[in-house]
Amino acid sequence: MNRFRPFMAFALAMLPALAAPALGQTRVGEISTTFRLVGPNDKVVVERYDDPRVANVSCYVSRADTGGLSGWVGLAEDPSRFSIACRATGPVSLPAGLPQTESVFRQSASPLFKALTVTRILDAEKRVLVYLITSTKLVDGSPYNSVTAVPVETAAR
Repeated sequence: MNRFRPFMAFALAMLPALAAPALGQTRVGEISTTFRLVGPNDKVVVERYDDPRVANVSCYVSRADTGGLSGWVGLAEDPSRFSIACRATGPVSLPAGLPQTESVFRQSASPLFKALTVTRILDAEKRVLVYLITSTKLVDGSPYNSVTAVPVETAAR
């Protein structure tokens, strides 16, 4: 039992961070997909995340949200099914010091150790920001992913 103590301490310390909503998240809408007799229905949720470091880039994520009794009390594990589309909502320019790869958003997808993560990748050669959404777990991830790209404005010549 003592050998599990460090793991349990880490797990308890991480719970608030995993349950916290991502910054800049706005729920745009939702559609019920499965009727549940007890608790809320299963649904597809659409949320908007504004890139915190690149002005005028908004990412729209659709994801499955498990309902029922376990979903209602917060114990359901949402499936790793999602899609992402990012768009320029105004002029897009690269801020100074933007890293080549950076985790932009993270949202819990289960009570323990599963999260959706959006990573921004800079394609400097083509002047494009690539956004990749994946599902991560403490032990293993998921092969499900989705990708989108937003062009960066080029200077007038």
